[in-house]
Amino acid sequence: MSATALSLVLTAAVLHAVWNIAAKRVGGGSYAFVFSYSLLSALLWSPLGIAVLLVSGDGLTRTLLLASLLSGALHIVYGLTLQTGYRKADLSVVYPVARGTGPLITMLFAIVVLADRPGAVAVAGGFVIVAGVAVVASARSADAPQLHAAPAWRGVRWGAATGLAIAAYTLWDDHAMTHLALLPIPYFWLGTAWQAGLMVPGLRGRRAELRYVLRAHWRETLCVALLSPLAYVLVLQAMTTTSVALVAPARESSIVVGSLLAWKLFHEPAPARKFAGAVVVLAGIALIAV
Repeated sequence: MSATALSLVLTAAVLHAVWNIAAKRVGGGSYAFVFSYSLLSALLWSPLGIAVLLVSGDGLTRTLLLASLLSGALHIVYGLTLQTGYRKADLSVVYPVARGTGPLITMLFAIVVLADRPGAVAVAGGFVIVAGVAVVASARSADAPQLHAAPAWRGVRWGAATGLAIAAYTLWDDHAMTHLALLPIPYFWLGTAWQAGLMVPGLRGRRAELRYVLRAHWRETLCVALLSPLAYVLVLQAMTTTSVALVAPARESSIVVGSLLAWKLFHEPAPARKFAGAVVVLAGIALIAV
């Protein structure tokens, strides 16, 4: 992985951790929250998306519209699953499990089905990152006896479900970038627009929920609307020059930042073990960068 691609992915990782902290703060109103930040993202990114289309001369092709439609649908599944997990369990369980399951599935699929052939050291780095994620995710009961097994396992289940969604949209978006050769910014902008549009019918009967989110959590909505697209566009840009089997694990370094922020802001337990997991994750990133 080149230094440029690695810097893009690591910047995206920090932004990703920050907006997940904001999402965790929301609690209730999952559907309205996902709709609100999707719509706001589409509006905020529309000038740049349109400008890139005009400058490039590509226009709104059928391929771009259909590919971004599928991406938007997959991101709806991801957003709703993630918010449900955050509502029912700790971020320090859901986040690492989700970010660990996603790259593992993505890497295996990319190697077996897409015929990606990263070097042996880079592949080892991917698995080292996943191992580091596992260390962070397991940093619990010794420092938090008040947390029972059932809530923890509920977080693992929702985290794994979110990981499956992550793998699905990562693989499709990689296909859109590398094989369909779509421009990242218009593609993501249209994806968020589709995401908001597809969710409109589901708002029926949720007016009170929508008002609550806009009144009580407008800061969190703005944070996710700004940082989530920016983080993912950086990842999409990295995918244009680097194998998805390398990008997917490296971006999961966000688990280090996210876990430490969760401990600092939400007083979640076991900081020492999470620091140990961070060291393992960073070692994996170093292997990928070789």
